[in-house]
Amino acid sequence: MLGDVLYFKEVIVGAVVICNILITYAVYVSNKKSATNRVFLLLGLVISFWLLAMYLSVNPQVNLFWTRQSAFWATFMSFLLFLLAYVLPGERFLLSKKNLFYTVAPTIFITALTFTPYVFEKITISAAGSKVAVGFGIIPFSLLTTFFSVFAVYLLLKKLHKSSQVERRQLGLVLTGFFLMLGLIIFTILIPVIFLRDNFFVQFAPVYVFFFLAATAIAIIKYHLFNIKVIATEVLVLILIMVLLIEGALSGSIFTVIFKVSFAILVGIIGILLVRSVQKEIKQKDELSNLAASLEKANTRLQELDKQKTEFLTIASHQLRTPLSILKGYIELIKDGSYGKIEPATAKVLDDMDLNNEHLVKLVDTLLDITRIEQGRTKYSFAMNNICALIDESVSDLKLKAKEKKMKLVWTCPKKMTDVCCDQEKMHHVIYNFIDNALKYSEKGSVKVTLKEEGGGIAMKVVDNGIGFNKVDENNFFHKFYRGDNVRTIGISGTGLGLYVCRKFVEAHSGRVWAHSEGLGKGSEFGFWIPVKPPAPAG
Repeated sequence: MLGDVLYFKEVIVGAVVICNILITYAVYVSNKKSATNRVFLLLGLVISFWLLAMYLSVNPQVNLFWTRQSAFWATFMSFLLFLLAYVLPGERFLLSKKNLFYTVAPTIFITALTFTPYVFEKITISAAGSKVAVGFGIIPFSLLTTFFSVFAVYLLLKKLHKSSQVERRQLGLVLTGFFLMLGLIIFTILIPVIFLRDNFFVQFAPVYVFFFLAATAIAIIKYHLFNIKVIATEVLVLILIMVLLIEGALSGSIFTVIFKVSFAILVGIIGILLVRSVQKEIKQKDELSNLAASLEKANTRLQELDKQKTEFLTIASHQLRTPLSILKGYIELIKDGSYGKIEPATAKVLDDMDLNNEHLVKLVDTLLDITRIEQGRTKYSFAMNNICALIDESVSDLKLKAKEKKMKLVWTCPKKMTDVCCDQEKMHHVIYNFIDNALKYSEKGSVKVTLKEEGGGIAMKVVDNGIGFNKVDENNFFHKFYRGDNVRTIGISGTGLGLYVCRKFVEAHSGRVWAHSEGLGKGSEFGFWIPVKPPAPAG
């Protein structure tokens, strides 16, 4: 019966030590450059040595030596707990040399002291059990280990308060396991040994450590504190190798031993390749996740900037519109002679001023249209309108411009054209802009305007013999501020906003726009289609 109990204890200690080493090693290899992972590895190894020392210290024949060993490793363990709490979850070791000296120096002193009778003097064995006699050195040992443990808890709680929701769950789970382990060690081992000279519960130390390891394992599996894929892969490979080696050792056959060892080596090589593959997959996933987060932040920032820009344009446009209107009024008054007779040269200057002022008014109106569109404040008044009449009006307004450029403006309304439900002002703006652009970017030939019924709506096309454009410009022309390379090279001024506003107006009618050209110097076609019936309400 006693042999079974001892065997059971050995199994527990062995299982805890193996699990501890596997977990800490898996964490380390997941990121060998991380300060957190390195400290965690050292802590895991020290805890393993401490567990073995604690277990062996129960043996009456050698327990004084191993009791001192357990104190030795306990000092290092408390120091590494503090260090882990300090660096977690960073990848760099940021403890200053001054603070490192103040923590390492007393740790080295106490660890050296644990090998002397000043901490544990002797162990008295009697029928009632073994009693530990402690020296005055137990006081600095207890103070140092308690300080490191308490300060580690303080650091973890401080980080817990400032952490995100997921990190808070991770740290909270690890802290729960840590508190449970620490509390059991203090109240069932440290206090009884120091004050009651009783080391009965020392043999249960592996079970206490298991609580901390279990909490860490749950954090790994549930919250990905360390990556479970790497751990699972490495544990599986190690188990396979251990099984093969044990089978070979127990077989009693040289041939079987060689075969099993060779197969174990093969499994190890394949396992290493598999682990690297998993690590690479995890790294790529993390990189994509970080990139997605960065893009999301950048997108949010761009949306904020775009909103600020729109608000600025709204304010600026309103402020500019008023003085331009006043200037236009004064120019008209001066030209009409309200302030006295004007000379022909002055009249020409006033005409130039009026023309440029009109350009600015159109630009400001365009900016106001854009801000209203982007803020959803554009008002539409849909009614049945004669689309031919709207084209007639625009052609009539632009005939003088076509005549000045010695170009022909061709337009004939089809017979029996169906009326269209549209906003008269907005559709006039689109039609005028399409024809005006065709004249603006052409130097010869004609501009032909056609209209026909098509697919339950009407399609208007404006075809010219102008400068044309490349394939890449077809979709981009209707984007905000876009101007093709063809217009930049010939020096024609513009903002790249007119076609963008036209697209938004047509889309508000549930229609579509397009642009097409055979290439540079081969003319172009701009058009739009809108349904005859009124568009469905938004939302």
